[in-house]
Amino acid sequence: MPLKSATTPSRNAIMMFVGMMLVALNLRPALTSVGPVLKTIGDSLSLSSIGQGVLTTLPVLLLGLAAPMAPYAARRLGMERTVLAALIILALAMVVRPYLGVSGLFLGTAVAGGCIGIMSVLLPGIVKRDFPESASLMTGLYTAVLCTGAAVAAGATEPLRIAFSNEWQPALAFWAVPAVIAAVAWWLQLDGKQIPATPRAPQTSLFRDGLAWQVAFYMGLQSSLAYTVFGWLPTILQDRGIEPVTAGLALSVSILVQVPTAIAAPWIASHMWDQRAMVVLVMLATLTGIMGSIYAPIEGVWFWVIILGLGQGGSFSIALTLLAVRARDTDTAARLSGMAQSVGYTMAALGPLLVGVLHERFESWNIAGLFLGLIALGAILAGLGAGRQRYVLEP
Repeated sequence: MPLKSATTPSRNAIMMFVGMMLVALNLRPALTSVGPVLKTIGDSLSLSSIGQGVLTTLPVLLLGLAAPMAPYAARRLGMERTVLAALIILALAMVVRPYLGVSGLFLGTAVAGGCIGIMSVLLPGIVKRDFPESASLMTGLYTAVLCTGAAVAAGATEPLRIAFSNEWQPALAFWAVPAVIAAVAWWLQLDGKQIPATPRAPQTSLFRDGLAWQVAFYMGLQSSLAYTVFGWLPTILQDRGIEPVTAGLALSVSILVQVPTAIAAPWIASHMWDQRAMVVLVMLATLTGIMGSIYAPIEGVWFWVIILGLGQGGSFSIALTLLAVRARDTDTAARLSGMAQSVGYTMAALGPLLVGVLHERFESWNIAGLFLGLIALGAILAGLGAGRQRYVLEP
């Protein structure tokens, strides 16, 4: 299927495509680069398990809190300029956060999460506007590149720390480089013609719609598992006897194998009556992978992290699919996306934090594992409601 833009000539469409892929590449390294060196950061800065949990929670919380700011900023600056500003601020936050002590690390991580939240809301709208004839292809490529960026950061951060004389600060700061490259590429494709959107008339609130809440809960609960894995899986594996580099590689592999299911799950679900069966399948795979990583013999860890990744790739892409198929028109889909990401990511932030609290309280991962199992079951229940063949704002 050709990549054809509805509003730009072919050359500009190619530049937009490249820019979007580079932006997608930067939507997870700020989060996944922390997990592999979290134990080292905790020892260096004397952070307790609760403090480490807060560190993994902050960017996810800001993903949700910043989401409502995206439409406001886009009306004032235009979507492209808002994305550019977010990329620049993201790069700055990534550079300075390791070098300003505990407060700077927390603040920089929060700012990075906010920038990612804004871009995550705006990019789907740009896809629908500029590539209407290949939106599904673009969404699949966008998701695959996002997973690749997350996987590379998870796998490379610990080796980078070793390469930088065992210093974790430059290993984290390194991930500003892709953000700078993306900002330059994005700036080059700006044409100066973007006009801030006209504010729309008041509409029926999605917060009064039960189906919209089910979509938001599914987004939030599956995201809670994902960001808990990003933040804590390497530490869990290290506590079970895995070397730090291998633990980071295990997270990287788990994220990398998300790519095929991220593309395949929505395509298969599109040939079904609704998405409920796929929701159950991918969430059961996620639950199996998490339980195996925590409780099964450590010799089988590679099998469990692969099952985990396959499940989480599908659960994330199904969550994105629900934002589109549960709405009858583009505007409603955009509003549902904003609501679900705002509510969902704010909810998701509690997962990594509570896992840290439970580990601190019980000095074991066993109770935390049971808590994650309950989150997975909750996601299945929410997904069974969200996956029905219905539309928001309809009786």
